[in-house]
Amino acid sequence: MKKERWIVVIAGIAVGIAALLLQKLGNPANMGFCIACFERDIAGALGLHSAAKVQYIRPEIVGIVLGAFGMSVARKEFRSMAGSSPAIRFVLGAVVMIGALVFLGCPLRMVLRLGGGDLNALTALVGFAIGVALGIVFLKKGFTLRRSYDTPKAEGTVLPLVLTGIFILFLAVPAVFRLSTEGPGSKHAPVLIALVIAIVVGALAQRARLCMVGGIRDMMLFRDAHLLWGFVAILATVLVGNLALGGFKLGFAAQPIAHSSHLWNLLGMVLVGWGSVLLGGCPLRQLVLAASGSGDATVTVFGMMAGAALAHNFSLAGGADSVNEAGALVVGGIGTNGKVAVLIGFAVLLVISLVHSRLKEE
Repeated sequence: MKKERWIVVIAGIAVGIAALLLQKLGNPANMGFCIACFERDIAGALGLHSAAKVQYIRPEIVGIVLGAFGMSVARKEFRSMAGSSPAIRFVLGAVVMIGALVFLGCPLRMVLRLGGGDLNALTALVGFAIGVALGIVFLKKGFTLRRSYDTPKAEGTVLPLVLTGIFILFLAVPAVFRLSTEGPGSKHAPVLIALVIAIVVGALAQRARLCMVGGIRDMMLFRDAHLLWGFVAILATVLVGNLALGGFKLGFAAQPIAHSSHLWNLLGMVLVGWGSVLLGGCPLRQLVLAASGSGDATVTVFGMMAGAALAHNFSLAGGADSVNEAGALVVGGIGTNGKVAVLIGFAVLLVISLVHSRLKEE
């Protein structure tokens, strides 16, 4: 293997270990990291939605951004740029978030769920790959969101500064935030330990360019598996760790914070894959790009948080499987609002894909 591939593999192993450690320290099962879920929790804590069970200022998001920011500065890769169709990126971020919350996880959590034995994530992986393939169709037709332009360096620090300010306020005056007392939002690792672990993950993600959508895209377009090696390493690490620690549960039904409504797991992740190709990176990659100076990625992250608010204010997100008092499985999934939102999401992506495939790069 080339040196760069080894860096990706090492980063993947480290991320897998970090995810296992965070789960052991209190994060929900199969959710050491979930960019979509954790951004949703932050949105809830800020009062953007009122779903009481998913509200918390997740140090993991703050840490990933700070770690990636530090690495980009250290490697002289920080560059403040913006202006690449910011409004469209905001909308795409919202659509990607809605798709992720239909499935109940981002691409990173999809891999972690696979490593825990959750076969619903296998269905989602198929959908994700279909979505990436759809995005590639339009890339080949010339899809572009136009170029970015250099901006003052201060603009490139917006997301790190905003998240740092929120985190300091959370440590100093936690009562000003809405914080879950039950449900997934109430399950979390110790704050400072989670922050430090996430800083390491953010630095590694920036150095290795970790991106699930980029890995599948490059494999389909160029037969280049370079980025995929990182997620293979994450999967292998988490799988071995769960088997060793007794956290592996093979099957579809009653998995942790998951549902076995297969069609909507698949369709939700089609949205995530397609939208992420148009954006140029998965939710994790958007955080890293924003931390490295991209104002466009920062707008995308804000769009994802707006999408999280929409998902929970209008009952679009998936509901987990449960077991009733008689011991029978109650399959979760999404309601009518969520199904309509997924279909609208496909229409939005199709229109954006078609319109921006006809634009010429300036």
